[in-house]
Amino acid sequence: MKPIITLFAALLFASCGEEPKKETTEKEEEETVKATEEVKGPQLRHVVLFKFKDTSSEEEVKQVEDAFNALPSKISEIKGYEWGTNNSPENLNKGLTHCFFLTFDSEADRDTYLTHPDHLAFGDIVGPHIADVTVVDYWTK
Repeated sequence: MKPIITLFAALLFASCGEEPKKETTEKEEEETVKATEEVKGPQLRHVVLFKFKDTSSEEEVKQVEDAFNALPSKISEIKGYEWGTNNSPENLNKGLTHCFFLTFDSEADRDTYLTHPDHLAFGDIVGPHIADVTVVDYWTK
């Protein structure tokens, strides 16, 4: 009788465990992304690429990074923000080292950002250090 109770307890304990997680298929992930995009709708992306002057010190470049990183907390129209430095092995960056990637819900929001006093003040910080800049805006599809 004792082995039957032990077996029953073991089976009961095993059945109370966590269900194994179902692996998400690529198709399910695509459907999730599509559903998310349908809820949000198209997003306006604003991509900014900087090439710094050779005369700009690491501290000055860091000051520019910090100033750009502060903009999302100052300008509510920025709905998404990320940035990073180039690490492409293709060597096609033409000296552009920093990429800043902003998301807006509308062209009006982007236009508010462009003329916002904090963005204009950022221009005063970055201006003396920029050898080249490229900006591309696009609507997500």
